[in-house]
Amino acid sequence: MATMGTTADEISVLDVAKSYIGRKYNKPGSVYLGVVSRLDSLVTGALVFARTSKAAARLSEQFREHTVSKTYWALVSGRPDGQGGQLEHWLWRDDAARRTRVATRQRTETPLAKLKWTLLATDSKVSLLEIQLETGRKHQIRAQLSHIGLPILGDTRYDSSASFPRGIALHSIALSLTHPVSKETIAVHAPLPRSWKRWEGLWQEPCRRFQSG
Repeated sequence: MATMGTTADEISVLDVAKSYIGRKYNKPGSVYLGVVSRLDSLVTGALVFARTSKAAARLSEQFREHTVSKTYWALVSGRPDGQGGQLEHWLWRDDAARRTRVATRQRTETPLAKLKWTLLATDSKVSLLEIQLETGRKHQIRAQLSHIGLPILGDTRYDSSASFPRGIALHSIALSLTHPVSKETIAVHAPLPRSWKRWEGLWQEPCRRFQSG
């Protein structure tokens, strides 16, 4: 499901969220929700919406200044070299192919993309990685992992030959940010969807550690 911007006959997450807010707070007519974060339609997990324009502006500033902690889990084909590391690539948008590519050199239109990864579990054929995003480029995780030979399961656009039941095996599992009014730290955890069930042997123990931590 797309975060927003779908055609008239398609339902977006924004549509569902507005309907929920309208029912919960008995709001007649149009409901305002500001879209603060987005996910690709093939990706699952936590999103952020704002109920006022002031909250939207303050939360968006946190994302721009990279003070929001964003954690993703990905099931990838193969096994990485080592237990973790950092990836830094210059990316460019190939609009004709509708994908993001890694540039061989820096250019004006190639922003730097950074992420940290940790190997959580592997059976040699499939590995579970935890991703900490340091920048928020379009298709960043998908492009960078594919570039190092670890395509996400089901992500045929980024060179995966492995099937996945629904969407791709990339999940925004946690977000941590500062509440725009109270200034309290808000930590959100999004449970893994049913499409991950087949690989439960890989993620069950990391999930227990994640939830207890």
